[in-house]
Amino acid sequence: MTTNTTRLRNLRNIGVIAHVDAGKTTTTERILFYTGENHRIGEVHDGNTRMDFDPQERKRGITINSAAITVHWNGTQINLIDTPGHIDFNIEVNRSLRVLDGAVVVFDGVAGVEPQTETNWRLADKYRVPRIAFVNKLDRTGADFARVVAMMEERLGVAALPLQLPIGAEGDFRGVVDLLRMRALVWDKDDASEPYRVADVPAELLDEARRARARLVEAIVEQDDATLDAWLRGEEVSLEALQACLRKGTLAAAFVPVLAGSAFKNRGVEPLLDAVVDYLPRPGEVNHEDELLNADPDAPFAALAFKVVADDHGAMTFVRVYRGRLARGASVFNASTGRNERISRVYEVHADKHIEKDELVAGDIAGVVGLKDTLTGHTLADKSHPVHLEEISVPDPVIDVAIEPKTQADQQSLGKALQAMLREDPSLKVRQDADSGQTILSGMGELQLEVSVEKLRARHGVDVTVGRPQVAYRETISTESEVHHVHKKQSGGPGQFAELKLRLAPLARGEGFRFVNESVGGAIPREFVPAIEAGIRRAAQVGVAAGFPTVDFEATVLDGSFHERDSSSLAFELAAAAAFREGAARATPLVLEPIMAVEVITPIDHLGDVIGDLHRRRGNVQGQTQRGNASVVTATVPLKEMFGYIGHLRAMTSGRAQYSMQTSHYDVAPVRERQALAA
Repeated sequence: MTTNTTRLRNLRNIGVIAHVDAGKTTTTERILFYTGENHRIGEVHDGNTRMDFDPQERKRGITINSAAITVHWNGTQINLIDTPGHIDFNIEVNRSLRVLDGAVVVFDGVAGVEPQTETNWRLADKYRVPRIAFVNKLDRTGADFARVVAMMEERLGVAALPLQLPIGAEGDFRGVVDLLRMRALVWDKDDASEPYRVADVPAELLDEARRARARLVEAIVEQDDATLDAWLRGEEVSLEALQACLRKGTLAAAFVPVLAGSAFKNRGVEPLLDAVVDYLPRPGEVNHEDELLNADPDAPFAALAFKVVADDHGAMTFVRVYRGRLARGASVFNASTGRNERISRVYEVHADKHIEKDELVAGDIAGVVGLKDTLTGHTLADKSHPVHLEEISVPDPVIDVAIEPKTQADQQSLGKALQAMLREDPSLKVRQDADSGQTILSGMGELQLEVSVEKLRARHGVDVTVGRPQVAYRETISTESEVHHVHKKQSGGPGQFAELKLRLAPLARGEGFRFVNESVGGAIPREFVPAIEAGIRRAAQVGVAAGFPTVDFEATVLDGSFHERDSSSLAFELAAAAAFREGAARATPLVLEPIMAVEVITPIDHLGDVIGDLHRRRGNVQGQTQRGNASVVTATVPLKEMFGYIGHLRAMTSGRAQYSMQTSHYDVAPVRERQALAA
C-alpha cells in the first residue's frame, strides 16, 4: 500500500449537524476531549467551548459560524466541522455539507426529528453525503430511543438501523448494548476521563438485543452476495464481514446506522468516534463530482473555496482540495473568475488556532491566505487543467432592515464593512432603496440580522441606527404580455437606437428568471443580446406593483432591429429595461410574501389557544401530534404575522411553549396586503 493510499484510508472529512439545542456542540466538545485535542471539556452554558469561540456565540449560547478542527482517533485523522443548528445560519450547513464526505446527525432523544434536522437532512441528501445518526440526551426525562428511530423512518424516509440499544432510561441511562458484538458498554461515572466498562448484556435486555441483532444482520448482509449466501446457508458471519457490509450500505445510503448516548453525561461518544472511522467514507471513496476528482494527490490541482473569514491573519479562505497539491506561495487559477491568484500561506485549522503547513494534499480541508477575489463557491484549479466544480446554492433572503450610519465617519466605513461581511456570508444581501436612499440589509431571519448589526459595531467599529425588520416581499406576473419598444435618442453627438419585441410569461413558483432569445436572421447582433438580458435583470430588481424584485418569469426576445451607427449595448440595455417595465405592468403583476413553516411545542392545556392564535395570524394548521406530554402543532404562517411571536407565545402559555420556524415558500399576498404595500 502506498503512502498516499494509506493517508487517504486514514482520513475522514465529516460535519456535525442538528437542530438547535440538540446537543451538537456539546457532542463536538466531547469528541475534542476524547481525541486529546482538548484537555478539558468546554460547556455551552459556561461559555467556554472550543468550537464556539466567537464572542457572540459565547454570549448567546448558540453556534453562529461553522468551525473546523483536526483531531485523531485510533490512527485516523478526522477533519471535523461543527455547524450551526439555527435556521438563520443555514448557509453554514449548506456550504459545509457541499465539501464534506460524511456527517454525524445529532438527534434530541426527547424531541426526535425537529424541523431544522429535517432541513439539514435534505441538504445532505442534495449533496449525497453518507450519514450516521447519534440519538443524544437519552438521560433526559421523556427520552425515547425507539420513538426517535421510528420518527427518522417516518419523517426522513430512511431505513434507520440501530447498532445499539440503550441500557436504562432517562435518569437511569448508563450504557448501551453493542449489537454487532453482543456486549454491554457501561459508563459507571459521569467523569469523561473514566473509560467505559465492557460487560455482559443485561439479562432483562437479552431477548430484545437478540431480536434487534437478528434484524440488523438481516438488513446488512444484503449488501454483499457472498455474505448473504453464507448467511442464508446458516453459517456464522464474521464481525469483519458484517462491518464491511455495514460500511458498504452506509456509503450507498441504503440505510443509516443509529447510535445512542448522552454527550453531556459523557456516554456514547467513544463508540460514535469508532463508527465515524469504521462506516463513514474517506476522500474519493464516494465521489459525486467529475469522475477525474478521485483524490489523487499527483493529479492536476483542483479545490473548492467554501468559506471566507476575516481574522488576525487577514482574509482566510477555507478550501477543500479534491485532487493534487497546493503549496505555500503557489499560483492558482480561479476558474470562476478567470483570474490567477497567489497563495501566501496555508494552515491546518484548529478552531481559532492555526498551524502553518508547507502544502495541502488531496482530501485536505484547510485555510489559505492571500486570495483577493475568491468567494464562496469558486473553483481553484491548475490553469493548464481547469475544471469547474458545482457551486454552492444560496437561499434568497426573506427579511430586511434599514441601517443608517450615526456619523459621517461611520458613513465612509459602512460600505467597506458591509462588503467584508458579504464576502463572509453570501446569504446576506445589501441594496439601496430607490425611494428613500436608505441602505437595506437583507437576511434569513431576525437573529441573523441582529448578529450582523452587532458585528458591524463590534468587529468593524461602525455604529448604525437600525430600522424595524421588514418582510422581503417579491413580485411576479400572472399573465403573458408582449410589448414592442423603440429606444431612440438623438442629441448633438452620436444617437441611440434599439428596437425590441419582448414577451413576458409567468413561471412556476421558485423558478426564478429565465431569458430566451428567439430573434433570427441577425435582427439583433449577437453582441447586444447580453445587454438585453442585463437590462431586464436590472429593471426586475424594482417591480412595477410595489417596487420589490420580480421573480418567476420568462423573458423572450422575439424580434428587433438595430442601426449601424447609433445602436450600442447601452441602447439595447435601456430598451430592454423599459420594455420589461411596460410588459410587466400589462401582465397582471402580483406581490408574493414569504410563508414560514412553523412548529409550536405547547402543553396540552394551551393547545386551543395556540391554534386559535395561529389562525388569527393567517396561519394554515397542517397537523398536530403528541410528543411525550406536550402537543406539537405544525402550520404555515406568513412571515409578516410572526414578528414578535415568541413574546406573545410565552405570555399566552406562561412561558411553557416554544417554537421554531423556517422558510417554506413564497405565495401570493392578499389583496389588502398588496394595496397597503403599493400605497
